[in-house]
Amino acid sequence: MAQAVRTQRNLLSLLNSDGKAHPVENTMIAVTLVLGAVAIFTTFSNSLHLVSSWAGLVGIGTGAWGQFISSTTGERFLLIIGLGASAVGFFLGMAHGGLFGGVLG
Repeated sequence: MAQAVRTQRNLLSLLNSDGKAHPVENTMIAVTLVLGAVAIFTTFSNSLHLVSSWAGLVGIGTGAWGQFISSTTGERFLLIIGLGASAVGFFLGMAHGGLFGGVLG
């Protein structure tokens, strides 16, 4: 008797395309995407350059580490998006005042 094969199509099945669970990698993706979004959206205000530069710097670090430990192409794709957003937020935060921006020096 032929039975239909059910495939689940949700976000985790796209990230874990090898059929194994990757909780650490998926957490790194979520952290990198959130930090990238914070870094990008705080660049719209010049007074939030401390937040954007620090969130961007930490997002670059988590994104780079996530790339190092990622297992599937879906994970790498989302990490690159978060890493790019973190980098843009970091660089714009640095242009508006930097990591310490008058607090030190």
